[in-house]
Amino acid sequence: MNEKPVIVASEGELAGQQWAIDSDPFLIGRGGDCNIVLPERQVSRHHVKITREDGQFILHDLGSKNGTHLNGVQISGSVPLHDGDEITIALCVKMLFVGTDATLPLTFEEVRPAGNLVLDNEQRTVTIGNESLSPPLSLAQFRLLQALYEADGAVVDRDAIVEAVWPGTGGIGVTEQAIDALVRRLRDRLAELDDYEYVVTVRGHGFRLENEPH
Repeated sequence: MNEKPVIVASEGELAGQQWAIDSDPFLIGRGGDCNIVLPERQVSRHHVKITREDGQFILHDLGSKNGTHLNGVQISGSVPLHDGDEITIALCVKMLFVGTDATLPLTFEEVRPAGNLVLDNEQRTVTIGNESLSPPLSLAQFRLLQALYEADGAVVDRDAIVEAVWPGTGGIGVTEQAIDALVRRLRDRLAELDDYEYVVTVRGHGFRLENEPH
């Protein structure tokens, strides 16, 4: 049983992560001051908030540019939340609301097809085969790998990498060379356990993680 309701990301760059709703209001958006910071560009700076009123949790759309859907229906203003509700942010991020009287589901990472590389967000560890990377990745390297891992094989463009690795900076001071250097360092660290090319450059688009069993 959960003491506090939980938000679980099921689709989007942060898929598999979960957050307890431990403040009132609880903000979700792209802004660095949000309780959940979503890196997707379609998300408004302050997209939605969750409040508690008379024991009921309420979802409020904050005039977002690209809208909010609850269980597939676009909302306007405020609507009550119930256990199991699916919140869709800007048609690119899906989140599950797990109430205090529910059992927390398995994380979505656990149902993904298994590749050789496994990322543990809570422990911030990287395991390839049966070996864990030691010492651990730097925070920037881990955030980069996390963005690629959670894209599940899709290409992550440079703007999305900037948001994931340097959130809230708007990319100010982050050069193409800085991104390329970070990618090289990440490849070098992964090569300590496996010389397989996990991080693939997609020319003119970005990078993706090749994590098929091999």
